[in-house]
Amino acid sequence: MRVDGWQPPLGWSSRMQNSASQHRCPDKLGTVRKGLTVEDLGDLVDLPLLAVLATYWADGTALLSPVWHEYRDGGFHVCTSGADVKARHLRRDPRAALVVAEPAPPYRGVEVTTEAILLRHDVGATVERVAVRYLGEARGRRYAESASDDIVVRLEPGEVRAWDFSDVQL
Repeated sequence: MRVDGWQPPLGWSSRMQNSASQHRCPDKLGTVRKGLTVEDLGDLVDLPLLAVLATYWADGTALLSPVWHEYRDGGFHVCTSGADVKARHLRRDPRAALVVAEPAPPYRGVEVTTEAILLRHDVGATVERVAVRYLGEARGRRYAESASDDIVVRLEPGEVRAWDFSDVQL
């Protein structure tokens, strides 16, 4: 245990411990910037960060799925298979939410709550763009060639909640 009393959770690697130690926040962060637009967040949506997509089971409980995404033409795209549980949920109930957030300062983030649109055109090109973004050119193209994704989930912002701590001394 360190002098300040913080102890890493069991199973954390030394890299994870060092990262958490460097990014520990004081008890009070100050004022978070809220009421922002996606564009106010700079390059956040262009970074290859995992997003979390919420879809809903028939009983109303949420399924949270980590997903790759792209922000294009004012909306988010997520690729999946039509047989995937996410697509089945969205065909039955189009309500969805997507969160993209940084794991380190300035902790920018955006949450979009909307009704998803399932697209079947330009799926191959979208899968390739997204895969290349996350895996690099060669691996991304190989992934796209073998992917079973045949649907693009389009999330056009309905309700947007965006924030960042860039004006706060961390």
